[in-house]
Amino acid sequence: MTPATLDVLEVLLEDEVEPYGLAIAKKAGLATGSVFPILARLERIEWASSSWEESDRPGPRRRLYRFTPEGMAGARALLAERRPRRGYGQGHGTFTAPEGAW
Repeated sequence: MTPATLDVLEVLLEDEVEPYGLAIAKKAGLATGSVFPILARLERIEWASSSWEESDRPGPRRRLYRFTPEGMAGARALLAERRPRRGYGQGHGTFTAPEGAW
């Protein structure tokens, strides 16, 4: 599990930004070239789903990302294990990501 993936998981859990790629990248302090492959991987392992926004705002549509229930539980467990100092828990036991996820 890369630190960048953990950063993206953390941003998605915080729910303080609109859940589209550029906003996630800015909040995580990462380049979009790092964030979009991570988001695609989260979708592939069914930890996240995405949909196009429905908006009348000017500009291109944004792809919005959301955790699946399994993804939210997995992200919380993984962050509690890997980053207990950030307030997501104290990380007891071991969490195993789906095979081929990272």
